[in-house]
Amino acid sequence: MNALGKVVRSGVGRRRVQTLVIGLATMMAVAASVLGGSLLVVSGAPFEDAFARQHGAHLSVRFDAGRVSTGQLSASKDAEGVSDAAGPFRTATVVPRVGGGPGWPMTVVGRGDPGRDVDEVALLDGRWPRRSGEMVLSADSSILPTMGMRIGFPELPGGPSLTVVGVARSVTRTADAWVLPSQMPALTAPGGGGYQMLYRFTGAGTAPQIAAGGGAVTASLPPGAAVGKQSWLTVKKSAERDTAVYVPFLIAFGVLGLAMSVLIVGNIVASAVGTGTRRIGILKAVGFTPAQVVRAYVGQALIPAAAGTLLGLLAGHLLAVPVLTGTGEAYGTSSLAVAPQVDLAVVAGVLGLVAATAWASAWRAGRLRTVDALTVGRTASAGHGRWAARLAGRLPLPRPVALGLARPFARPARALAMGTAILFGAVTVTFTVGMGASLAQVMKARAHAAADVVVPAPLPDFGPNGPGSGPTKPPETDTAAVAKAIRAASGTGKYYSVSTVRATVSGLTGTIDVIAFTGDASWGGYTMVSGRWIDRPGEAVVPTPFLATTGTRIGDTVTLNGLTRPVTVRIVGEVLDPRHDGMQLFTDASPLTAARPDLAETSHHIAVTAGVDVPGYVDALNKDLTPLGVTAQAGGLDGGSDMVATLDALSAVLTLMLVAVAALGVLNGVLLDTRERVREIGVHKALGMTPRQTVTTVLTSVAVTGLVAGALGVPLGVALHGWILPAMGDSVGLRFPGSVIAVYHAAELLPLSLGGLLIATLGALLPAGWAARTRTATALRTE
Repeated sequence: MNALGKVVRSGVGRRRVQTLVIGLATMMAVAASVLGGSLLVVSGAPFEDAFARQHGAHLSVRFDAGRVSTGQLSASKDAEGVSDAAGPFRTATVVPRVGGGPGWPMTVVGRGDPGRDVDEVALLDGRWPRRSGEMVLSADSSILPTMGMRIGFPELPGGPSLTVVGVARSVTRTADAWVLPSQMPALTAPGGGGYQMLYRFTGAGTAPQIAAGGGAVTASLPPGAAVGKQSWLTVKKSAERDTAVYVPFLIAFGVLGLAMSVLIVGNIVASAVGTGTRRIGILKAVGFTPAQVVRAYVGQALIPAAAGTLLGLLAGHLLAVPVLTGTGEAYGTSSLAVAPQVDLAVVAGVLGLVAATAWASAWRAGRLRTVDALTVGRTASAGHGRWAARLAGRLPLPRPVALGLARPFARPARALAMGTAILFGAVTVTFTVGMGASLAQVMKARAHAAADVVVPAPLPDFGPNGPGSGPTKPPETDTAAVAKAIRAASGTGKYYSVSTVRATVSGLTGTIDVIAFTGDASWGGYTMVSGRWIDRPGEAVVPTPFLATTGTRIGDTVTLNGLTRPVTVRIVGEVLDPRHDGMQLFTDASPLTAARPDLAETSHHIAVTAGVDVPGYVDALNKDLTPLGVTAQAGGLDGGSDMVATLDALSAVLTLMLVAVAALGVLNGVLLDTRERVREIGVHKALGMTPRQTVTTVLTSVAVTGLVAGALGVPLGVALHGWILPAMGDSVGLRFPGSVIAVYHAAELLPLSLGGLLIATLGALLPAGWAARTRTATALRTE
């Protein structure tokens, strides 16, 4: 081994603790960068990525089996503009029954395998059916998919029952369930059923191109054979609307993580080289050139950095697997994976940063004259921090505390680097706490779950009459008797009922949900963005997307059509409600009664009086309601959505990683400081300083830095939260009220501001323990 190699090896082996810190910091930086970079990549176009990977269908068409033959459908694959096609597959609309109750209609398709060239169905769990009697359920189905569950179809001839053997997802949502083709006759009602064809076109980027492709494939088929079409653009729009909320959130965490990684790794490498100035002087004295000095110290930095990079890649991938899986589920696409370009960019970026930082620091030290490098040693400039030491000495504080408080002023640049790392950590913690509180408020507003007890409407019954079949009227319920029983129940406080009808709005295509209240629903958990709640008949409140789509604002009137006569209502408020794309209208039931005489309450919402036991109230009320065909149940907010759960998981993982990186930055700074002061620590011990006092001095040396950084990080974190959250709302067409954004309270801000002190203390504990255990004689002999 040549002289340069020996210097590199001895430097890495001699500075074991610092080598370990560089490796750990690099590992955390790489892991955070891999996870953050992967999230940023998949947030850009998750649907397009999944669509390309699964060869999604540009157009899925359902045909009437009585009007077209399989031969005619197969011939449509050769239509102009069709690049590939799959089918025909038998399909049927069936009504499942799970646990004895009716479910919503579902589309079942007979496919012998998941496919490959067109609409490859991605298996998320289990396997594909191997025999009749087995079914793969879509993860997007209205039935919660559970392996091994039995789903019955008692209204079909023979009452078939199938076992769920797999859970899958079609990126273009071409079915709710899949079975083998041999199973389809048993699932098809007499005279019902149809065929499904899946097409990919040479040009399918716009709606006119899709329409042209659809016209080409149906041109040679009998008129009226196509009874339903679904464009991939429709599914894409829905997926992007769900995805858009993630982008500002991921950008914020990605930028924080990458910025902190650059800061910490660069500072650690620069400090490691800077503390070797005296050794650089020795190397120059024995004949090393400046270029050899640079190569030696770049090598000493790159060896632990390379090891940390490999471990960081492994850790990043292990962390990314569950996080990206959850993200893919929330996006409505198949499981995502770490992109290879992310790995390459992170490895090249981190190792390039380490090499560049080490080169710059070693080059500056290598250009010093040999005598100057030998003279500099490892101590701070004599004039630094004297005024702070004198001031601290005059304070009525124990001497160990005073020594620690003055220390940051002896190395202001190092204290600034540690403070910046702690600042990023405090910003991240503050931002995460606020995000969790805001998402909880959004879920509360979305659920409208302020009622203690809810009497839901009975599920509608469905008929198995194939395509186009819909729900029949709910079982007749004496709503007046239900309302009377609720009012008469002991413990009933406030109460209102809700009815839902479909109507059209003048100037707007399609229908909207009109939610009509009987009674005062202002306490029901409806969060107002602006304006006020309904006070009298003829008034309405609407979500933000309704205002944007209709071009209306508070004070305008809208006319509801599609009833027995038009009903005009005045908008008096804007409510936070992201359900149904925000196309809803909330109003009093009185104006609708004349236009819809058969309007009936679909659910009842009750707030019990203070001190009433809710389970006992529910049991007593159900004794009166059961004969009427309805059942009461305890209300309250259920678990959050997949989106909220995913954001909470991302916040927790990324926050822990960034706090760990910040603590490593503190560890590095305090470690270098205690190494430089080892002789001074020996003198203090010789004069009677105990190990506990030594720990106090070291911890106190980072206390001011931690407090200042925490105090600055909290308002910055609040500001970041105040910028990101509205951006998340804007991305899905929502405006958030003050109750969702202003979630920080004075009682929380003080503990959050102490978070910087906590990060600083965690980073300084190991060096403090090392300093306390150092023997006095050893410390005095150290240069």
